[in-house]
Amino acid sequence: MRVALTIAGSDSGGGAGIQADLKTFHQFGVFGTSVITAVTAQNTAGVQAWQALPAHLVSQQIDALATDLPPDAVKSGMLGSGELVETVAAGIERYALPHYVLDPVMVATSGDRLLETAAETQIAGRLVPLAALVTPNLDEARILVQHDVRTPDEMERAGRALLRMGARAALVKGGHLAGDKVVDVLVTDGSVRRFTRPRIDTTSTHGTGCTLSAAIVAGLALGRPLEQAVADALDFVHRAIAAAPGLGRSGGHGPLNHFVPAPPRPPNDSL
Repeated sequence: MRVALTIAGSDSGGGAGIQADLKTFHQFGVFGTSVITAVTAQNTAGVQAWQALPAHLVSQQIDALATDLPPDAVKSGMLGSGELVETVAAGIERYALPHYVLDPVMVATSGDRLLETAAETQIAGRLVPLAALVTPNLDEARILVQHDVRTPDEMERAGRALLRMGARAALVKGGHLAGDKVVDVLVTDGSVRRFTRPRIDTTSTHGTGCTLSAAIVAGLALGRPLEQAVADALDFVHRAIAAAPGLGRSGGHGPLNHFVPAPPRPPNDSL
């Protein structure tokens, strides 16, 4: 069985972070392991509080897993502080962790900040160059590349900028675009692909970014090519949003349905 690792914060509401990642890994048939970077007190209404874990404990979690349950692919989500950005970067380098997907979590769906402002430049300088794929939304892309990202053409431009910063590929997510279509732009060395789907009119969007990056990591752990892993992940998230269970009180952002089936495995998938 293939192993996928998530390095992220814990979501007490169960819709994002470590909890969403492990649910997604399970649906794709990979064994999920986790390094917890922070603990949050949150629900569908927002984040009430959060606390980063000590850097030495995060480092020890990475050591424990890399030396006994080495991952076939890995992602990072909420890191919280510059110290933890450096800790995670050092761990990825120390063990040459493969197929690293960087989800540069900076702000929750509710609008609550999940990263110290001073750490934004560290993500750009330390983690982007290590990434096989970076998956920013429009706001995160704007922060990373330092220019507006509001159209598919600007998303492509941002993706190319992230490649110049050292990433091997970038998926700029268009969930915040205006209009009745959602466009996500995958930029790799020498190619660009736009994925377009109808927008689903729902407030059940908590954890979409976490779930997407986790699904991509699961596909990479199974040996799928990057573009196939991205296409499968986008399909999974779209169906998970469409089947959202409607949990939480009115006015919040409910979770996806992580129990929708994963896309079928291609015949040449690794087991």
